[in-house]
Amino acid sequence: MPLDIEFSSDPGRLDRERVHAWLAQESYWAAGRSRETQDAAMAASRNYGVYDARTGAQLGYARVITDGVTFAWLCDVFVAVEARGHGIGIALVDGIIEELAPLDLKRIALTTADAHGLYERFGFGPPPQPDQWMVRMGPAMR
Repeated sequence: MPLDIEFSSDPGRLDRERVHAWLAQESYWAAGRSRETQDAAMAASRNYGVYDARTGAQLGYARVITDGVTFAWLCDVFVAVEARGHGIGIALVDGIIEELAPLDLKRIALTTADAHGLYERFGFGPPPQPDQWMVRMGPAMR
């Protein structure tokens, strides 16, 4: 049976405990992230969720770090295991793209190890000049 879902940018709807558990315990990129770190990251970001319209349960989460003018970083995109395959990721990314559209950002960036197909349907791809991009890794990542 298809899920009846709602996209929201209302930070008051977020199930912060569930989001932390997803990311710290189930994601490959934020494994072991402390609740304190997650709360700080959420406070400094635009946060988005997809919810079961019947029960209100949160089914997906993502956040965007942006200056609101030129650049955004889409990160921490996660869909609950039990909700995968029901269009939650599509609804999440689509809602975010719509929310950011009025900002007329120069670029939105992200990294992914396993969801290229999802993001490609929204126009994401390799940077046009990958030789110009650089990253400085923090001490925990070196």
